[in-house]
Amino acid sequence: MVTATALEAELLELAGAVPDPELPVLTLRELGVLRAVRLHGGDTVEVDLTPTYTGCPAVEAMSLDIERVLRAHGMREVTVRTVLTPAWSTDDITPEGRQKLAEFGIAPPRVGHDSGPVPLALGPTRTREPQSPAEPVRCPHCGSAETELLSRFSSTACKALRRCLACREPFDHFKEL
Repeated sequence: MVTATALEAELLELAGAVPDPELPVLTLRELGVLRAVRLHGGDTVEVDLTPTYTGCPAVEAMSLDIERVLRAHGMREVTVRTVLTPAWSTDDITPEGRQKLAEFGIAPPRVGHDSGPVPLALGPTRTREPQSPAEPVRCPHCGSAETELLSRFSSTACKALRRCLACREPFDHFKEL
């Protein structure tokens, strides 16, 4: 017989394997939005999910997908709670998730920014000479650090649209949050 702790770990793994509806190349575990799974009794489970930002339209689809997967695994009642504290950060994306983003043609968020609010510097959009000590956004196609911002928002609010000045290819950049 499976103990509750082992079953919770199994359910967490199953829920974590659900693909993100906006970035299906990533799982919810790799994106870092799945926070916890708690078992209540033998067939009732509660899942904590933190959206990438408040009002994220994908939360409903994520919740439904988690419910479907866990019900298929024998859970009679599945409750997915949206948890806003602690807030999600791009630091929550796993190394595997960052690699998958780059392989998919999306520049992953830069690592190593200070905790707390990400400063917003308005000014030139080109990154040939960074305005701050932050690592430049590199092109996921050719690796060049010479890129320019085309739009602060792309296909989703979490991404910006950039273009490489070396290979001239446009690409999404998952913004640091």
